[in-house]
Amino acid sequence: MGIIKATYEHFEIIQKIVNETIGTVYPNYYPQGAVVFFLRHHSREAIQKAIAGNEVFLLEAEGEFVGTGSIKENEINRLFVLPAYQGKGFGTFMMDELEAIVFAAYPEAVLDASLPAYEMYSHRGYVPVEYHRIKTDNGHYLCYHVMKKGCCGKFDSPSD
Repeated sequence: MGIIKATYEHFEIIQKIVNETIGTVYPNYYPQGAVVFFLRHHSREAIQKAIAGNEVFLLEAEGEFVGTGSIKENEINRLFVLPAYQGKGFGTFMMDELEAIVFAAYPEAVLDASLPAYEMYSHRGYVPVEYHRIKTDNGHYLCYHVMKKGCCGKFDSPSD
């Protein structure tokens, strides 16, 4: 198991991982308008731009690519693991690798935590620092937290 830096030749694989994960997992947590918002947010153009910015990584395990994640400065985003591989440690491994990259250059990592991912991030020591609610199609809402974690597993919240 390991991660590699994605290139344009990996675009279709990344898009498949993102779309399959959103389409399978997110309807269990969000109304349809929010799911459509996520799919648009992680559009073809957004993924291509991230690849061009040298921000995207792929997780290879069991002879295939099973997850993806991106880093832009100290922000970890677009972390997705195919549904068939969830709950088996692949997301944890991917986060370990992405955090190591971020913490090699920054004192803290930042991410947006969707409802399905919130618990995993919380268990890893991320602390919610902001709450956002976006109105989407059909009057539906997309809710998420911005979370932070310091390089040593600690984060000084604004009230400290």
